[in-house]
Amino acid sequence: MTSTTFIPPKSLVIATRESRLALWQAEHVRDVLRALYPACDVRIFGMTTQGDQILDKSLAKIGGKGLFVKELEVAMEQGHADLAVHSLKDVPMVLPPGFTLAVVMEREDPRDAWVSGRYASLADVPAGAVVGTSSLRRESQLRARYPQLRVEPLRGNLDTRLRKLDEGQYAGILLAAAGLKRLGLGERVRAVIDTDAMLPAVGQAALGIEIRADRPELAQALAPLNHLPTALCAHAERAVSRGLGGSCTTPMGAHATLNGQDMLLRALLGLPDGNSTLRAQAQARVTDLVQAEALGQLVAQQLRDQGADVLLAQLGAH
Repeated sequence: MTSTTFIPPKSLVIATRESRLALWQAEHVRDVLRALYPACDVRIFGMTTQGDQILDKSLAKIGGKGLFVKELEVAMEQGHADLAVHSLKDVPMVLPPGFTLAVVMEREDPRDAWVSGRYASLADVPAGAVVGTSSLRRESQLRARYPQLRVEPLRGNLDTRLRKLDEGQYAGILLAAAGLKRLGLGERVRAVIDTDAMLPAVGQAALGIEIRADRPELAQALAPLNHLPTALCAHAERAVSRGLGGSCTTPMGAHATLNGQDMLLRALLGLPDGNSTLRAQAQARVTDLVQAEALGQLVAQQLRDQGADVLLAQLGAH
């Protein structure tokens, strides 16, 4: 088998949503690529996706977070872009034929953040006060832990959500800590919620780079951006969701941590009303994606053994 000489790309076009956070993510990848390949012309192709346009309905009702991804895939399919940068938690667990997740970049803080002008923590919020979140995962865990609070949907990009909070529509809101930190809004965080109290979304705080599967030379060019520990953890988390047949809108969390080669994977599945929650965890030595997949499947099976299929059927009925 002959080895081919690697030729750096001459130009690359990055497809991205046009929200401020999505643009930050694309610009971050652009800057890393420019540093890696100084002669390469790296440009950004901004798009408004269907998920960005429909703001009066919950994501669960309009098809899930895959709506943030589909138009970017079309742009790659039609040759308008070479790669797409996503928040990994928005990426469907099974990609359409012809696409592959080439890179998982190093994870930021994976925890959820409490943002409020009035209350230092969720424990301080009085009964009946309104807390906003766009996530069924957060809603499920919130209702289970703080049943006295009113949980209301919160859609829109990060700036829109913060504006709604500042207008007094909510006593406080829950957001991903990573997005706030990336946009220099860390001072808005009143408290970061420990993963023991609220398990993050699958892939939370990691960036994923998607390309067409028929571009091996592009996969090779992007390989230096892959962060193996994050990729292994994210793969295990995504395997739990795939093992349950879950989607981006299923109220489930999964979080993996690596200590050397020892991976701890925790997961939960709940109903949005917080009345039923299943939890599972497992630990194993993980050095490659096959082992990460196996650990994820094991945890998914543990949840199934506890009755996950009954919960998933109830979710499907709503």
